[in-house]
Amino acid sequence: MFVKLCGLRTESDVAVAVETGADAVGFVLTASPRQIDLDLAGRLVADVPADVLTVAVVRGITAAEAGEMALKTGVRALQLHGDYPKDAFDELADLPFQLVRATALGPDTDVRTGAFGEELLLIDSPVAGSGEQWDITRLDENRPSGKWVLAGGLSPETVAGAISVARPWGVDVSSGIESSRGVKDHGRMREFVAAARQAA
Repeated sequence: MFVKLCGLRTESDVAVAVETGADAVGFVLTASPRQIDLDLAGRLVADVPADVLTVAVVRGITAAEAGEMALKTGVRALQLHGDYPKDAFDELADLPFQLVRATALGPDTDVRTGAFGEELLLIDSPVAGSGEQWDITRLDENRPSGKWVLAGGLSPETVAGAISVARPWGVDVSSGIESSRGVKDHGRMREFVAAARQAA
């Protein structure tokens, strides 16, 4: 089970994420309670071992701006979050990082991983970053294929049940491992990774 811990903001967040054995760590570079600036993101990325995927997370900016930010921070993946068209992914296809398409599940959502040229597909709550749970049984009618990651309302307490219902390739968490909005709880980070691994 691929596990991504998102919205990390401090050196100790990164150290704990690496220690838990997380497969990926996410850094939010656009407006959010978890946003960090490019300089800090670059320093945190430099602390992450090569076997852990570093992901820049952006929403509400152009593909060109997103690509520039990702290059400056040195991440190995860029997550475009929201209603980005396939053209945005095409624009970034030649840059030296993986692409992650993060979207909510709608009636017309293309849930084939790679449909937009991305390496990973992330299916999130309609209100990204809110911690709100959503009806994951809707995935039964529109089942994703390939390397896809479940997000939205997950926590150490709910991740095992969500994995058994949705059967994702991976899981992603941000608010579910926080003590307050934007502040990571290192105990909950450890609990989440352990629960996800055990459920898998």
